[in-house]
Amino acid sequence: MPDHIRKKLQEEIESLEHELNHELPKELKKAVALGDLSENAEYHMAKQRQEFVRARLGQLKKRMGELSLINMNNIPRDRAGLGSEVTVYDSTKDEKIVYHLVTSEESDVGAGKISTTSPIGRGIMGKKEGDTFTIVTPSGKREMEILKLKTVHDLAERESEG
Repeated sequence: MPDHIRKKLQEEIESLEHELNHELPKELKKAVALGDLSENAEYHMAKQRQEFVRARLGQLKKRMGELSLINMNNIPRDRAGLGSEVTVYDSTKDEKIVYHLVTSEESDVGAGKISTTSPIGRGIMGKKEGDTFTIVTPSGKREMEILKLKTVHDLAERESEG
């Protein structure tokens, strides 16, 4: 897992754990002191926030576990995969587009970083240069061809040379 993603997730986990273990108990204690809990909005809001924080922490910890299982040796060297830079020709839009296949945490469509779980990302995964394929997106079908492919391995080699 890239260090910047690990750091971002870890920071959010630490912030939520602090809120869950320090701030929310204080809010709940104050709300209980106000009396009748059945009509106590502060108490109900704090309890709802506590449930949300617990759920989000569970999601983040699960995602950290999933990302830590990514083995760079399992990413193909000859086909599009996580970390690849792919130049496609979109015949539906009559344009060349460069996509970087990234995790959902790094996704930034405006910067050309698309998640491997997005419709286009899923369509590109496993493809080689010269492959043509159709992707169904919310805006309709798109016909694409892989013009150029640089895998995460190619990009890492280029960085170590430069």
